[in-house]
Amino acid sequence: MKKLSHFGPAGSPRMVDVSGKPESRREARAHAFVRIRPSVLKKLPRNPKGNPLEVARIAGIAAAKKTSELIPLCHKLFLSHADVEVRIETEGVRIVSTAATTAPTGVEMEALTAAAVAALTVYDMTKALDKSIEIRELYLLEKTGGKSGTFRRERSR
Repeated sequence: MKKLSHFGPAGSPRMVDVSGKPESRREARAHAFVRIRPSVLKKLPRNPKGNPLEVARIAGIAAAKKTSELIPLCHKLFLSHADVEVRIETEGVRIVSTAATTAPTGVEMEALTAAAVAALTVYDMTKALDKSIEIRELYLLEKTGGKSGTFRRERSR
């Protein structure tokens, strides 16, 4: 049975020591969906705060770079790449984020943080039009590199 690495022998939280692990190329992609009514989606291009999709993209990238400041036990990583794709669909906004590095630990949290903050930014920029907007489906799509190898979520769609 695997044990959780963020807990010490006495059960107290700790930062994992990765100093003995070799560096390798790591990449992760994450997903989020913001459900927005069609009438609100039509108004996105005329948002007085600016283009919500572009602001969300930049916010997600910035968040990926600050993940270790937001998640207490995450390692500070030098990202070699971070990006967020944001696109309008019939029922809302789909967000896919990517983070990459060469390091002794993975970038799943950076990709997930990017997707989450991008989704929150879409909400923030559209909440004046509709308070019932929902952030859904935040999850890891895939990760590569490291000792555990590759993980790819099976698509249910």
